Amino acid sequence: MNENMVESYRVLLEGGEGEYVEKKSRFIATLRKCESEGEAAAFIEEMKKKYWDARHNCSAFVIGARGELARCSDDGEPGGTAGRPMLEVLSGEGIRNAAVVVTRYFGGVLLGTGGLVRAYTQAVKAGLENCTLGRMRHGWEVEIGTDYNGVGKILYLLGNAGIEPVESNYAEAVSLRILAPSDGLERLEKEITEATGGRAGIVRRRELYFAEKE
Repeated sequence: MNENMVESYRVLLEGGEGEYVEKKSRFIATLRKCESEGEAAAFIEEMKKKYWDARHNCSAFVIGARGELARCSDDGEPGGTAGRPMLEVLSGEGIRNAAVVVTRYFGGVLLGTGGLVRAYTQAVKAGLENCTLGRMRHGWEVEIGTDYNGVGKILYLLGNAGIEPVESNYAEAVSLRILAPSDGLERLEKEITEATGGRAGIVRRRELYFAEKE
């Protein structure tokens, strides 16, 4: 495995929204998948325009498979009471390439430092409950070539491994394209070779990440 890659990380397959109310203050969390700092910045700006009349639009985002880039903003709330707790929820859940904006409509009652931290934390958790979470797994795009005698055995082994071909081509010979997680790939290749008496051709085309729903 490329040393810059990790085995897997969690992502938002679909973003979502959630709301938390504390002493009449409304905290609306909006989460979205963002692949770059530019995407995250554009999303935050979009939320600020949408909720232009709110007291605060606090934000946090984590970019990169290892969470290399992490930023947060309290947007006028007391330092450390909004952005940092929001970021800690994303990091604590192991979520990458995601941004969250929590919009606060002030209810007239001051919540204090502890109350703010709790409210912003709970708002992000409420938003996550309405997101579709998945996992990006490190693996390979693999091409398998075989004759018609071997295809049944190969499909059986793929099924046991929970892998469905993303492309199948049945011509004079059979060609299957699969996305396979790196852990267990060597064993799968060995099983296919043994099951077909060495007649199957197996080529790792490229290293990549692919999404799986949790």
